[in-house]
Amino acid sequence: MPLPAAHRVPVVVRRDETTRPDEEWVVAEEPLQILTEAPGREPLRLAVTMRTPGHERELAVGFLLTEGLIRGLVDLAKPTFRELLPGVGRHNEITVRLARDFDHGALQRNFLATSSCGVCGKASIDQIERATPAIARGPAVAARAIAALPARLRDAQPLFEQTGGLHAVGLFDAAGELVVAREDVGRHNAMDEAIGRLVLDDALGAPPAIALVSGRASFELVQKAAMAAIPVLCAVSAPSSLAIRAAERFGMTLVGFLRDRRFTVYAHPERVAG
Repeated sequence: MPLPAAHRVPVVVRRDETTRPDEEWVVAEEPLQILTEAPGREPLRLAVTMRTPGHERELAVGFLLTEGLIRGLVDLAKPTFRELLPGVGRHNEITVRLARDFDHGALQRNFLATSSCGVCGKASIDQIERATPAIARGPAVAARAIAALPARLRDAQPLFEQTGGLHAVGLFDAAGELVVAREDVGRHNAMDEAIGRLVLDDALGAPPAIALVSGRASFELVQKAAMAAIPVLCAVSAPSSLAIRAAERFGMTLVGFLRDRRFTVYAHPERVAG
């Protein structure tokens, strides 16, 4: 059966000069092993990620899309999933059945590119730029709509309200209306889950205009948003130098320090109206 997303645990609370026993909710963190099964091939183990239980199918499909291994719903077989959720503390597995095999050379992409490694970072940007769809020049997004996004995402974070221990990603339309929100212990997982929902809904042809992440904007998050052709990426904290360079190359508007109805635009400000 599915694992719970939060647990009640005993704690000791210290306040002023008093100490008392209590209980608190903490977010669950469990491993998920993602496999693929293509026609004529044995199941292939791709990755193990630590995640918050609850959106395994979206996470697996989103991961495949954002890593360039599938193009969308067309590449998924029917039935698509085989799941093994044996219990807490062991590898939970999900196998995604594919309608066609993917290019196994794509697995050689450098997953460790950072702003401290200019050569591998440039190579990763080059490779991802070749793999990503072209990001459309529009739509224009009102500055007021961008400024209001954090409050709208916060309203869609019930687990954060309960535990205080998760990241979140929200996908919004150009008017700032929420399309999908996901919470997870890993911000990359939350992005994959939100994008995976788009894949399963066959909605990549008209992707949301804006992605908002509840943390910093890393290169990997820019990459994932670009693979889904999302034109505007916003973060409540700072972007990295490689994230800025990638956004410039991909034609993506990159917004940082989005909080208290203020923000800074680091790349392609032409989409921000007003």
